[in-house]
Amino acid sequence: MINSFPMRGYTVALLGALAALCFFAERTYAHVTLEQSEAPAGSPYKATLRVPHGCGSSPTTKLRLRIPDGLIAVKPMPKAGWAIEMTKGPYGRTYSIFHGIQISEGVKEISWTGRLGVDFYDEFVLTGYLADALPAGTMLYFPVVQECEQGVERWIEVPSAGQEPQALRSPAPVLHIVAPRASSGATTRPSDSCH
Repeated sequence: MINSFPMRGYTVALLGALAALCFFAERTYAHVTLEQSEAPAGSPYKATLRVPHGCGSSPTTKLRLRIPDGLIAVKPMPKAGWAIEMTKGPYGRTYSIFHGIQISEGVKEISWTGRLGVDFYDEFVLTGYLADALPAGTMLYFPVVQECEQGVERWIEVPSAGQEPQALRSPAPVLHIVAPRASSGATTRPSDSCH
C-alpha cells in the first residue's frame, strides 16, 4: 500500500505555490495600468488606461488623470455614457512640434464621470504627442484617482530611488520612454490634436 502522507505534503505545497502565484498575479493586474507601456520620444502616443475593478465591491463613478510633463497636445476620446472634463494650463516649457509649431499650454488633467459596475472592465483613451526633448530611459507616470460610490483608490505612488515598483501598493501607471525610431525619410505628423 502506498503511503499517502508524502502525497498530501506535495499537494499542500503545490496549493500553496498556486495561491502565491494567484496573489502576485492579482496584485499585478488589480491596479490601473497603461495598455502600451513603452513608446519613443518625438512620436504620437495613444494612452489607454485599463480599469479592472472598482473600490472593493463598489462601482467606479469617476476617474481623474493628471497628464505627465512631456505628453503634449492631449485630447481624450469621447466615451459613451461618460462625461469628460479637461483642465488646461501652461506647460513647464514651450515645445516645438510639427512644422515648427510652438505650443506652451494644453490639457493638464482629464476626468471621466459615469458608472462602471464591479463586474466589468473598461478602458479610457486619450491621444497626444511625446515631446522630442524626453530622453530615452525616462519614466512618465500617469497618476490616477479612481472614485467609487463608496471609497476611493489613489493610483499615484511612484517608486523612490532603488525601490522596486512591485513593492508599491497603489502604483501610478507608467510609460517607459525609449530612443526614437530611425528616420525613414518620411515626416511623422503628430496627432490631429496639435491643430
